Amino acid sequence: MIDGAVRDTAAFEAADFPCYARGVSHRGPYKLGPGAINVPVTVAGQVVLPGDLLVGDEDGVVSFAADDAPALLQAALRTAAHESAVKAEIANGQVRQSWLDKVLVPAGLAGTPSP
Repeated sequence: MIDGAVRDTAAFEAADFPCYARGVSHRGPYKLGPGAINVPVTVAGQVVLPGDLLVGDEDGVVSFAADDAPALLQAALRTAAHESAVKAEIANGQVRQSWLDKVLVPAGLAGTPSP
């Protein structure tokens, strides 16, 4: 993860190597600094500590302490299961959807929940 620009993006793509950066530049990096290793940094307002894990996809990158990984993995699996259930319900073509009722009914925007 780079809080700055990178170059040679075709090489990243050809190697199927994920690289997350703010931008692209034709200019090369400084070879002798400035910089530091194994210190806290801030990327887009998020503090990243030495030892933190980074996970990313085409939508972005998150960082978290390694000790939090098991709980976050379980939460991610629950979210994925919920989203799969919502997608399956959407695919059934019914007008009333229970996942949508959970938001609309308490807000007074729909009648009683669907079965």
